[in-house]
Amino acid sequence: MKKKQQHGGGECPAPRPPAAAAAAGGGPGQGGGLMRRRPLSLLPFLSLRDYVFCMATLLLFCLGSLFYQLNGGPPHFLLALRHCLGNSTYLDDHGPPPQKVLPFPSQVVYNRVGKCGSRTVVLLLRILSEKHGFNLVTSDIHNKTRLTKNEQMELIKNISTAEQPYLFTRHVHFLNFSRFGGDQPVYINIIRDPVNRFLSNYFFRRFGDWRGEQNHMIRTPNMRQEERYLDINVCILENYPECSNPRLFYIIPYFCGQHPRCREPGEWALERAKLNVNENFLLVGILEELEDVLLLLERFLPHYFKDVLSIYKNPEHRKLGNLTVTVKKTVPSPEAIQILYQRMRYEYEFYYYVKEQFHLLKRKFGLKSHTRKPSPRPEFFIPSPLETEEPINDEEEDDEKWLEDIYKR
Repeated sequence: MKKKQQHGGGECPAPRPPAAAAAAGGGPGQGGGLMRRRPLSLLPFLSLRDYVFCMATLLLFCLGSLFYQLNGGPPHFLLALRHCLGNSTYLDDHGPPPQKVLPFPSQVVYNRVGKCGSRTVVLLLRILSEKHGFNLVTSDIHNKTRLTKNEQMELIKNISTAEQPYLFTRHVHFLNFSRFGGDQPVYINIIRDPVNRFLSNYFFRRFGDWRGEQNHMIRTPNMRQEERYLDINVCILENYPECSNPRLFYIIPYFCGQHPRCREPGEWALERAKLNVNENFLLVGILEELEDVLLLLERFLPHYFKDVLSIYKNPEHRKLGNLTVTVKKTVPSPEAIQILYQRMRYEYEFYYYVKEQFHLLKRKFGLKSHTRKPSPRPEFFIPSPLETEEPINDEEEDDEKWLEDIYKR
């Protein structure tokens, strides 16, 4: 028998099972060396090529996200990819935020007539602009209502570039935006009895209102004392410039426009003012019925005037509103008033026309006409149609559809 081969001076080790051999690093075909490992031990099922492909895909995704953030939206190649692959729910849900939906109309101009409650309305607008978030654009210019062509272009440009929705207000005669290539805004305004407006302005220029004793001195610092204390009857009966035409021809130019003939008392300016009221003004209210005016404004322009009536009736607001009442007003003699009627005949014809249109709107929406005793009308006027005191139920035309027709003017 052959002798057993010596190994290190001892017996040969017992053979190990295959599992133990593999754990020790040996294996068939490896010559006893260690096993070669995959590129990524955590993903043993990926080859090197698959691994490189995943990394490249991740890199492209990161670059795409970077471009998305830098450009404020997805890059063009991703949009093209979306077009090729079809609509993506992810992009629909995570795309750029939608643009702000503007209310209609979003451009409103209140070219307020002087001494027709405009300071009360502007005070309300300041409260409403903070409450509803629209852009109230005001002007510090109070005594320039007639503009040159260049001034019109500049003002229209400034108004048109304001952030929408906006409401612009200023004492200025009607501006035709479309004449200069701009979008025509919606106009609103308020007027009052012409004689009452004239008297309010006459005494306001001399003595101001309850906001301060020196209020009138700021507005008319160069007025002489004899002019400041001029008796209203003397001014009218002796035909002072302040109490005669063209100074008395005041309301109509706010609706006629910037044409030179709009400042000349006559039929031409009157008819053009009526035409503009019908075509460009959403509402022309009557100061004597201010609460109804506010109700209609809230109905027509809720995104501007919602809750305006409740604010107007608030005691704190009433307290502030009372400060704008003109002081030291006196009533002229009947003879002087009759002369004013004659001199302001076109103003009154326009006033009663607007009043009639306003009452038609009130009837349309079921509002009662005011029941206070109206001021005496001049004899040279044709009586206007009877004013209905009770609301009328008009089933032929829906109110909302009628509003849409107004907006389409």
